[in-house]
Amino acid sequence: MYYRNNRNIANMQQYSRQAAAADYGPNPFVVNIDKATAHNDTYRTALWTGKHLQLTVMSINAGDDIGLEVHPDTDQFLCIIEGSGLVRMGDTQNHLYYNQPAYEGCGVFVPAGTWHDITNMGNRPLKLFTVYAPPEHARGTVHWTKKDAEEEEAK
Repeated sequence: MYYRNNRNIANMQQYSRQAAAADYGPNPFVVNIDKATAHNDTYRTALWTGKHLQLTVMSINAGDDIGLEVHPDTDQFLCIIEGSGLVRMGDTQNHLYYNQPAYEGCGVFVPAGTWHDITNMGNRPLKLFTVYAPPEHARGTVHWTKKDAEEEEAK
């Protein structure tokens, strides 16, 4: 019920928008990732960013998706904590030949250079965390909504 780093211990029930704004990297950090992910209500928050790795937590609204994207030099691992979705991947944005349902407890591995998207197929938010290697987003990134993320990426 707690997350911890070398400077603080906080009750996960207090995991709010203010706490979500903290990026604890590159300091040593221990977190109950299931609870941190379940309590997150932002589209994307970077929870830990190091030199070679990044952890973000995400909440995707019912019927919405992450958005079709590709990371040319970044491998990605996503884990669904709550909800269910449809994973689509392929070698081009018009050739998404891999389609697989995913649900609570599923891990999704996305090799660098692979186009991918996850659509929330449920009627509640899809809660997941993702690990990027190397980091994909700026340290401390918080996107309250998908629109915020799209506007920042368009810059």
